[in-house]
Amino acid sequence: MFQIRKQDVLEYHQREPKGKIEVSPTKPCRTQWDLSLAYTPGVAEPCLAIQKEPELSFDYTVRANLVAVVTNGTAVLGLGAIGALAGKPVMEGKAVLFKRFADIDVFDLEVNSTNPADVIQVCRLLEPTFGGINLEDIRAPECFEIEDTLRKTMSIPVFHDDQHGTAIISGAALLNALELAGKDIHKVKVVFSGAGAAGIGCADHYVRLGLKKEQIILCDEQGVLYEGRDGMTPQQARHAARTSARTLGDAIKDADVFIGLSVAGCVTPEMVKSMAASPVIFAMANPVPEIGFDEAKAARPDAIVATGRSDFPNQVNNVLGFPFIFRGALDVRARAINGEMTVAATRSLAALAKEDVPDAVLQAYGLERLRFGPDYIIPKPFDPRVLIWEASAVAGAAMQSGVAGVQLDLDEYRDALSRRQGRATAVMQTVRNRAKTRPRRIVFSEGEHEKIIRAAFQLIEEKIACPVLIGRCAVIKERLARLGLQKLNAEIVEPETFAGFEQYAEEYARLRERRGVTRSEARELMLNPNYFGAMMLRRSEVDGFVAGVSQHYPETIRPALQMIETRPEVERVCGVYVIITKKELYFFADTTVHIEPTAEQLAEIAWLASEAARQFNVTPRVAMLSFSNFGSTRHPLSEKMRQAAALVKEKFPEIIVDGEMMADTAVVPEIIAEEYPFCALKGGANVLVFPDLGSANIAYKLMMRIGGAEALGPILMGLSKPVHVLQRGATVAEIVNMAAIAVVHAQMAQQQAMTF
Repeated sequence: MFQIRKQDVLEYHQREPKGKIEVSPTKPCRTQWDLSLAYTPGVAEPCLAIQKEPELSFDYTVRANLVAVVTNGTAVLGLGAIGALAGKPVMEGKAVLFKRFADIDVFDLEVNSTNPADVIQVCRLLEPTFGGINLEDIRAPECFEIEDTLRKTMSIPVFHDDQHGTAIISGAALLNALELAGKDIHKVKVVFSGAGAAGIGCADHYVRLGLKKEQIILCDEQGVLYEGRDGMTPQQARHAARTSARTLGDAIKDADVFIGLSVAGCVTPEMVKSMAASPVIFAMANPVPEIGFDEAKAARPDAIVATGRSDFPNQVNNVLGFPFIFRGALDVRARAINGEMTVAATRSLAALAKEDVPDAVLQAYGLERLRFGPDYIIPKPFDPRVLIWEASAVAGAAMQSGVAGVQLDLDEYRDALSRRQGRATAVMQTVRNRAKTRPRRIVFSEGEHEKIIRAAFQLIEEKIACPVLIGRCAVIKERLARLGLQKLNAEIVEPETFAGFEQYAEEYARLRERRGVTRSEARELMLNPNYFGAMMLRRSEVDGFVAGVSQHYPETIRPALQMIETRPEVERVCGVYVIITKKELYFFADTTVHIEPTAEQLAEIAWLASEAARQFNVTPRVAMLSFSNFGSTRHPLSEKMRQAAALVKEKFPEIIVDGEMMADTAVVPEIIAEEYPFCALKGGANVLVFPDLGSANIAYKLMMRIGGAEALGPILMGLSKPVHVLQRGATVAEIVNMAAIAVVHAQMAQQQAMTF
């Protein structure tokens, strides 16, 4: 657990701008014209349209993406009844999570009243403002009355996270824990410590998942909720058990599952030892659980344990629920969040935990490996796939159950959710979709590498490509089993036993015999997977070649350059990175091949980079970069870029190009308009050609590391067949992306329109 100092927390909240959220305009408001559209007189048009058709409020305002987080401060985050104002930092924090995980905007509303009728009235009066209401930190039993009343009287979704959030997340963990323990949810005995909003919510939700009501025993600070006990709320009375047990210690004997939503330390090791074989123990009190993770495992090594803490496995964290549930509900304009939607959310999370975990998630948590098992039964909050899986499941359930206001195509909706995760994801989703139309055979020379195996599995599952792995079959199968993946339906090729090996070696020897390569050397080189894979591509036995995850760039690219010819109209290949910022796509060239290109080579690089831009549906505007603007500094290096620009205009008149010019001039349209009105790059450049490899390499890495940009590539351009060299240490996602680009490249090659 992090050791957080009080002064660090206070300074974090106090530094400018104070608090944790702000309102930012989404439309320009810089000119009188903008002002006329945003406010008077233009704003009258959407107002009148909404007056005639109220549903248009979701099209003309932020309502479709706006949630109210509402509290009265009566049960704040383990702090109790500290009041509405004191609870505001928590509500702002909730707003941050909504935005960070699901791109949902939030207004936090702190209602200064402990009267449930006041909270109800505030929410009902503000219904025109919001697309949904998230009730938060309101004590039981008032929270039940508030939510029930609002659900009956409002036409937008109302969701009390304290009741349902923990239920949905822990429900996913429960399904997977019971599967691992070999237990049937219809037959298990479940004991709760905690009979407030979260406890009742979990019990109700588990029943929807299949747990029998008579198999549940709830306990509060006074002991077991049994039939006939005085002082129970109506919600508690619904779950009163027919049992002779009167204490938590009595109830937990022979229980299959313990659910803790109460206070620290109320469960002893002796209680845990009295549970049934392979018990499931969810001790979720925060910050200190009912029994510690290590303590529970020491008492019962056969137990599957979860807590609410991030420093132990299986954290039950509500952030896995509410952002994505509201995302799905808002996007189909749901009138409510019903039981079908919450069950769909739970089952989607349970299913996702069984999938291979992306490298980005492992890196975020400092882990080398994570796979479905006793210490991983629910996804991690920073897993980017949660948005796609859970929100689409919720949206689908809303449509099926009849509470959705609009119908969506779920495949298209999943693509839309992917695009919310950043422009790089959106760009690559388009490329992946193109690849899926006609998957091609892509060979990976590093077929034994775990990342390649995982990428191959994903490529097959998503039907992006047909991977061919070069490596030892036994090693690949052993690593596949160690990774916990299902059978890999990929072709595996071992050079030593390959039937055509001698023909491969003979062809390479003929190809390189005047470069000093003997027959015996050719046979030895052909045992190298990079040479073998390049020969497979040369002989058209595969459609593309991808390598480099564990190798240096030169040793990966050299065999391909020896065996794969350049296109007839191309002298030399070059590399391009797609640099993705929040607003624009830029294409940086040459980033990988030419150390000190000539003016003629730079002109060809500009042409190839322009072709790459077009394949991403970008109209290229090329800037030949230098430290000089149009002759402002006379030097051979700036003169080279001026000559290169002239050559591009001469050889490729269809390309918009200018230079030499400085980088800021190239990308800031205002500088061009004010200082260089003769420049052809109206609107700024998006293809940036650098004078040498050093400046290109430095620029793209700085953009990635301190400029906040995302990068795709390097994309190798100019060869007659698709060869793509990965960055050393590339993630599985990057490998999949590069394979998708190779597939599209192969599709184009077959159409005699080779670009990329």
